[in-house]
Amino acid sequence: MSAVLESIESVLPSRFAYLMGLYGENYHRLVRLFAPQRLGEGTYASSVDDGLDVRLDVLERHRYTLDLRLTYCFVDDHTGELSPSAHLRLYADAHVAEVLHCHTDRRLNRILGPLPPARSEFQQRLRMSSFLNRWLEYLAEQGHSIGTLEPVTAPA
Repeated sequence: MSAVLESIESVLPSRFAYLMGLYGENYHRLVRLFAPQRLGEGTYASSVDDGLDVRLDVLERHRYTLDLRLTYCFVDDHTGELSPSAHLRLYADAHVAEVLHCHTDRRLNRILGPLPPARSEFQQRLRMSSFLNRWLEYLAEQGHSIGTLEPVTAPA
């Protein structure tokens, strides 16, 4: 006869393990989508004729980390910043992508509704990583890829 589980908690991952799994999934989605580890520092844009061009900034590269900013190419009227945007850090040795900061504009907040304040740093990190995961999935479905990514040159 098979052994009976003592509790459901014994088969479910801990909250921390779930978050680390999300970090790993985000890393692999980013690498498959845009291969940022192969890009030099600079700004890149991806256009798939849907009116929502994507911008990827390779901000800094270090031996084991890569700092990026992922955003759409339109500006939030209220703040003047590109929106939505996510500041990311890829850890090449651990194969994880951490969201350091997310910015969404007022229009998106009106559409999605306000989120209650995060009760903890963990909850905030989970929200940002979940947002990035869904966003990367959406970008892939729309056809964005390393093949659609072009370097952006500064105007002369």
